[in-house]
Amino acid sequence: MTTTVERPQLTADDIATQWLGDFESALRSRDIKAAAGLFATASYWRDLVSFTWNLKTVENPEGVTDLLTANLDRVSPTEFELSEPAATADGVTEAWFTFATSVGRGKGLVRLIDEDGTKAWTVLTALQELVGHEEPRGDRRVKGAEHGVDPDRKSWSEKLAEEDAAWGKSADPYILVVGGGQGGIALGARLRQLGVPALVIDRWERPGDQWRSRYKSLCLHDPVWYDHLPYLKFPDNWPVFAPKDKIADWLEFYTKVMEIPYWSSTTANSAKYDEKSQQWTVEVERNGEKVTLHPTQLVMATGMSGKPNVPSFPGADIFKGEQQHSSEHRGPDAYTGKKVVVVGSNNSAFDICGALYEHGADVTMVQRSSTHIVKSDSLMEIGLGDLYSEKALANGVTTEKADLIFASLPYRIMHEFQIPLYDQMKERDKDFYQRMEAAGFDLDFGDDESGLFLKYLRRGSGYYIDVGSAELVADGKVKLAKGDVDHLTEGSVALADGTELPADLVVYATGYGSMNGWVADLVDQETADKVGKCWGLGSDTTKDPGPWEGEERNMWKPTQQENLWFMGGNLHQSRHYSLYLGLQLKARYEGIDTPVYGLQESHHLS
Repeated sequence: MTTTVERPQLTADDIATQWLGDFESALRSRDIKAAAGLFATASYWRDLVSFTWNLKTVENPEGVTDLLTANLDRVSPTEFELSEPAATADGVTEAWFTFATSVGRGKGLVRLIDEDGTKAWTVLTALQELVGHEEPRGDRRVKGAEHGVDPDRKSWSEKLAEEDAAWGKSADPYILVVGGGQGGIALGARLRQLGVPALVIDRWERPGDQWRSRYKSLCLHDPVWYDHLPYLKFPDNWPVFAPKDKIADWLEFYTKVMEIPYWSSTTANSAKYDEKSQQWTVEVERNGEKVTLHPTQLVMATGMSGKPNVPSFPGADIFKGEQQHSSEHRGPDAYTGKKVVVVGSNNSAFDICGALYEHGADVTMVQRSSTHIVKSDSLMEIGLGDLYSEKALANGVTTEKADLIFASLPYRIMHEFQIPLYDQMKERDKDFYQRMEAAGFDLDFGDDESGLFLKYLRRGSGYYIDVGSAELVADGKVKLAKGDVDHLTEGSVALADGTELPADLVVYATGYGSMNGWVADLVDQETADKVGKCWGLGSDTTKDPGPWEGEERNMWKPTQQENLWFMGGNLHQSRHYSLYLGLQLKARYEGIDTPVYGLQESHHLS
């Protein structure tokens, strides 16, 4: 009689530990072929700074081979260890791990599948800190008090005041951050904690004024769990959708509490880069006083939605009413009983139309192209609930963990994860969508039906998170006109089909241009063209021309212009990517070798 011995079933921890061990062994022995062989035929490795000094995604064993060939000897990665129990579901083993490099420590997330043995399907590696340059947090925090007797003692506030007074006189910031909205403030906080001399400047009088100046009904459309800033989270009684003035006050409070070197009422007038000295000369005006600064690094934090696209229509010079870009619109109070035409059909357009209607204006929305609309409640429950919600926190998914989970999904295949979610939303809200279509509104869910997040990542436009204003269009309370604007008359907006829309006010909710437009204004057109278009993945979908980039163009990473960087995006991206941009800048400040792998090429000027 033959006895059959059953092989023990491998646990998720066994599977993950074995793969990490094999991967580290191959890396230690510099066996790049063996390391690449641990990746599936179709696989993706996204690295945030730790291996590449870049934000870079490579694909398939061939891409892994190229990345390791260029970087392995320098990075010398070691200490790959599980950081929490792995889990297997639907044939995929998911494992969190930590690792070390020659200069830092990182976190990672790997998804393993069975393809002729256990192979990596997706890998995320993300640098978290530089060895010897760790942030003063936890048991490394500064004492604050200075015990003993010192006749020359200076108080904490006196030291801060001296530092501020020195800029442009006896000292220059290593980094100048132009733009003090959420992106500049988040980066300023990171650089402060990393001990990098940096100065944030902004033309507004107070931090947060960028938000205070907008139309009064403006609220965040993203929920509170998605929108924390680094280090200091919103209190747990904060509204789910924060009104603009609360966000403004929070930014001002945050800037002070985090002691971010911040010059308000300061305008950058010009900037020029000296290749020999590898420094910028930036002329600024602060409260009427001209100051010259010589930073080594220049960061444009002027906002992904910062440079207004203002159309130039024939007849605009003879129109007798008011014309405003949505960024200039302060609210509906002055327009009760007036006829208002809002050109555009995305977030700002709907918000402005809703507020105007509430105040008794006669409002017409002009839709020029189709728009993706998703109900706020559906987005929160189906699209964000597993990562950013009270439910997620109860399941142990902190904001920081959620950020890494989201970052671990390669952009190349992210639509495959998103399409089923938006299919659920379509079904859940089908009555609403039918009513919008019956009203004549042109709807879409993106070129591949992948919905909001991919539209945002690809083009940063073309959508509305409905918090109620879409119902006004569905009900006919806000009128809908469709087509391109041909010209303006003295008292109307004329469409290409001959329709004339009487107007006392025209609001151009026409979006914003690429951030390199700010570079053209501040530096010159040649530098703006050298850098090229900012934002977009190269997906070859509407308003996101190819070739494929795999990462956001020029954002939070080195550009074709030496020592020029871009910081932008929503509050979530400002929080998450400020770490990786901060670490890249800190490494350069400390003189750490930072050879960039896969520097993005410029394919589009704007």
